[in-house]
Amino acid sequence: MTLSTIKSRPIYPGLTPDLNARSNIIVSDRAGAEAVAELLSRADENFAKRTTVILADTLADKDRQAIARELQPATIEFIATLADGIARLRQLLDGAPMGLRLYAAGSEPLIGFVVQAGGDFSIDHLSIRTEHRGTLMRRVQCVHCKTFIENVTTNPVKCSHCGITLLVRDHYSRRLAAFQGVCIDAEVPGDIPPTEALYQ
Repeated sequence: MTLSTIKSRPIYPGLTPDLNARSNIIVSDRAGAEAVAELLSRADENFAKRTTVILADTLADKDRQAIARELQPATIEFIATLADGIARLRQLLDGAPMGLRLYAAGSEPLIGFVVQAGGDFSIDHLSIRTEHRGTLMRRVQCVHCKTFIENVTTNPVKCSHCGITLLVRDHYSRRLAAFQGVCIDAEVPGDIPPTEALYQ
């Protein structure tokens, strides 16, 4: 994660177990699975038994088996896409009892969608424990046409809908789970700096 002075820029302090929680839901991708394993190693077996892990990533069977062995005795649900993983999270949150603790580990888009879903179920973003692992790619919203551009790795980036070249800012919306992209050459049309791969 890059450092920023922008106040809306999310900070991910890392996963720590809440041993007083009655139940836990952890959403992770492949890169975040290592952070989940470290979290479970710092907790006791009872914590793991009260924990459901949603691993939202495409994995081969042998990788699933290895992760399942590493994260036991937690309940693990392997889901192929992030969108389906978030849909499953929403199902679990809809019937969740009091005393739930929510965790997210992996890419920024994954964390953003987990925080967004938690907010929809009245879970304060500050109570969700997060750790960034893996890619730095971003989800960006073009402020001009409101299109979301997924998996952005460069700055600037061209909007896939309106074609405007966007400066990817560190300004972030938890509601939208996206960074803000603004026209980079608004003052001097055509004055566009070279593209840099900043979010690999």
